[in-house]
Amino acid sequence: MDFSLTDEQRAIQETARAFARQEVEPIVDEIDESQRFPREVMLKAGELGFLGILFPEEYGGAGLGYVEYVLVVTELSRVDPSVGISVAAHNSLCSNHIYKFGNDEQRHRWLTPLASGTKIGAWSLTEPGAGSDAAGTRTRAERVEGGWVLNGAKTFTTHGREGDVCVVFAVTDPAGPRHHNISAFVLDRGMPGFRAGKKENKLGIRASDTSEVIMEDCFVGEDHLLGDVGEGFIQALQILDGGRISIAALGLGTAKGAFDTARAYAKERQQFGQPIAGFQAIRFMFAEMATSIAAAECLTFAAAEAMDRGRAVSRLASQAKLYAGESAVFCAERGVQIHGGYGFIKDYRAEKYFRDSKICTIGEGTSEIQRLVIARQLLTRETRPPRVQQEVPRRATGGAAAGARPAPAAGEAAATREPAPSTR
Repeated sequence: MDFSLTDEQRAIQETARAFARQEVEPIVDEIDESQRFPREVMLKAGELGFLGILFPEEYGGAGLGYVEYVLVVTELSRVDPSVGISVAAHNSLCSNHIYKFGNDEQRHRWLTPLASGTKIGAWSLTEPGAGSDAAGTRTRAERVEGGWVLNGAKTFTTHGREGDVCVVFAVTDPAGPRHHNISAFVLDRGMPGFRAGKKENKLGIRASDTSEVIMEDCFVGEDHLLGDVGEGFIQALQILDGGRISIAALGLGTAKGAFDTARAYAKERQQFGQPIAGFQAIRFMFAEMATSIAAAECLTFAAAEAMDRGRAVSRLASQAKLYAGESAVFCAERGVQIHGGYGFIKDYRAEKYFRDSKICTIGEGTSEIQRLVIARQLLTRETRPPRVQQEVPRRATGGAAAGARPAPAAGEAAATREPAPSTR
């Protein structure tokens, strides 16, 4: 498979790299220590098209594909994973959900300001009692005259406090079948009955806002429902394919950042009369890190290219996410070890990559869930009738068709958040 970049893709990569160095690097330590969400950076990222990479120009986007998207998230995460994950969650979760499953009026209403960067998006699936078992959602939406009333709470929502637009999942038919009783709704910041709850005090990615969101008798009109009633969980499964590619890019960038920092230190730090980069033990660490990064990069770009070609990517996205996430943790730990005692203090960036890396094995499905997904795709041999696909327009420029891939079968195990594999 050819992973060489086009001239346009190289230009996008260089733009993202320069942006990260000029706009993010100078404030990394400050926003990490204070846990401040850098909205000013997000606004500038929006001006460059980074907040609408995947969406057509008619909705304010750049009309590009997942390869370009991975390039941007990787370069941002290489400098600060907090910014990388914020751009990723905004693009692949909230905005992408509205694009894939919203009608044209909903896209113009919500996606256009999200893609241009004038508004920040959030996506609320997880609850205190519904993490890996996302189908166990307890938030309720009761149909009333003219719309729905939502009650419940979500946790671990990226941009839960800072977001302007939030996609929320709620049970609309408590007696309905487990995978066809949840619907997705768009909520606007400031609407009655919708508010942010506790902001989490996190180990890493501290500048990325992670908060609860709470719905208390929150009324929304019918025009806030995304897609069909009862199909929210099925929609979420499809969105998570792209989300896992996002976290793979986050992990890849984090691993590269940890490697860059460790290499610079090893060339400068001297012991026994020479730079420690000259010692075989240190050299072996770099060889292992570089090999891990190279493998993660291949998987991540393979998944991105497959997505752009419109192929089924559930297994490949999980493989990329699993390997790149584990690579981030491995490289960050090696980076601390290379720094020795200095890797344990905040004067050096190694400890930040160490803290930031762990989210890559947890967010968008833990490493254990990814292994379940991959094994199920490899070992299940069931033939199921295809479900009807939603028709979604092609991008205005570049990229591949953004139509939703075949929806998963209703009987899939909720713990994996993934459909049974096809027999192709």
